[in-house]
Amino acid sequence: MSYGDTLQVGFPRPGRVLRSVLIGVFAVWLAFAVGLNWASAPESVFLLFTGSTERILHGEVWRLLTAPWLHMPSGTIGHVLGVLLGLYFLSPSLEERWGGRRFASFLFLSALFAYSFQIVVELLLPARLATRLVPGYWFGAMPVVEAVAIAWALSFRGQTVRLFFVLPVSSRGLILFVVGVSLMYLIAAAQTPSGLIAPFGGMIAGWLFGGGTPSPLRRGWLKLRLAMLDAEARREAEARRRRVKRSGLQVLPGGRRRRDSGTDGDSSPSGRWLN
Repeated sequence: MSYGDTLQVGFPRPGRVLRSVLIGVFAVWLAFAVGLNWASAPESVFLLFTGSTERILHGEVWRLLTAPWLHMPSGTIGHVLGVLLGLYFLSPSLEERWGGRRFASFLFLSALFAYSFQIVVELLLPARLATRLVPGYWFGAMPVVEAVAIAWALSFRGQTVRLFFVLPVSSRGLILFVVGVSLMYLIAAAQTPSGLIAPFGGMIAGWLFGGGTPSPLRRGWLKLRLAMLDAEARREAEARRRRVKRSGLQVLPGGRRRRDSGTDGDSSPSGRWLN
């Protein structure tokens, strides 16, 4: 990663949250890979934790939380490796800048938002088109990786990351790369384990929850809160004016009388202020 004119080459050091996530993703993959490929575990056990729009709408809400932890247990290791490497090379700087608490919340909300976004889009699309874009069972943390990529690019503007350990890409180039690859998958109708809509949900989540400090979502909430407080203050001021008007109280005009000129300013014979 390069910072201005200084090039720093080396492997990033994950923070506590990222280490836990990487270990958890690999452990879940390893458990299902060994169970399905070598212990004759039924595939239904794996499918029980994957995402399914139909089953989630019928009450199996836990699938939204478990689906991001699952990755292809057989046939390929590219799915889980892509997620592990993507998180490993882009996330440490985010966790260092944000702190563990915000970073953990970001990962959780990004996964939840990406797949919830896909569910909503699937329900809005015609059934024939929806089946081409969203598989019956979807899973994987690749939408979270895309959220991390967008958040990194927006948080470290003007810096460079080396894709595939070799290709230097600027923060703007990284955004174009992530969006471009997802669009190519969509145009080619090349189905992925997470579906073709969830990655775009992940990109939106990356901007919404991680596009700066404070994030656009928090900035929007703060503006809304300020507007609510201003409106409340105006209502209180108007209520006070109405209460004073109803009370019949008055403010008597005061003044000061100059004894030498005999001008009338107040009714006080001493010439002191009348309040």
